[in-house]
Amino acid sequence: MTYQVIIPAAGQGKRMGAGKNKLFLELEGEPIFIHTLKVFEKDKNCTGVVLVINENEKDEFKHALQRFGIKKVIAFAPGGEERQYSVFHGIQTIKEDGIVLVHDGARPFVDLDLIADLVVAAKEYGASVPAVPVKDTVKKVIGNKVKETVERSSLWAIQTPQAFRVPLLREAHETAMKDGFLGTDDASLVERLGRDVIIVEGSYNNIKLTTPEDLFVAEMFLHKRSRK
Repeated sequence: MTYQVIIPAAGQGKRMGAGKNKLFLELEGEPIFIHTLKVFEKDKNCTGVVLVINENEKDEFKHALQRFGIKKVIAFAPGGEERQYSVFHGIQTIKEDGIVLVHDGARPFVDLDLIADLVVAAKEYGASVPAVPVKDTVKKVIGNKVKETVERSSLWAIQTPQAFRVPLLREAHETAMKDGFLGTDDASLVERLGRDVIIVEGSYNNIKLTTPEDLFVAEMFLHKRSRK
């Protein structure tokens, strides 16, 4: 089942402390976003990728795509002040009413089986997201005082890619824009419409590279993969 994917890639990743767009940081000689794009490049069901970027970095992105042989990027869209606005700009480039994924450029370890499951679920229900059960004890804290320990059996940590029918995601973003609502992820915008979002169990390996420590973990993942 085919799909297209929007990848917001305009953020600066301040928590990484790199002084530049963290997606240009390299893992084993390749930028992070190239590792991510290679997943979709090899998926026969992916018909195109929309990269949402800072216009000032467009030449650098184009050079990397050419250098590493990435051919599925069909459009660039301008980044917004918030990730949500960047995704909204990306949606404007999607002309078909099939399935669209929204994926973090800094999650290079998503696998094709998970993507396929998400696409199937989104086709049937309208929206699906990958998630893993929360393993740690979670406490609600106000100031520096614990107010309660939250029952974690129903808590899931949400990942990307998140998958949607294109008209539903477009409606969710347009409604949020009209209402001035800023959500924490794309699924939260769909939830506001009263529509179901289906959980597909993800993987603890599908990490988002956010801090310098994450880069060490990513290097270990890549080293382990190369030994197989």
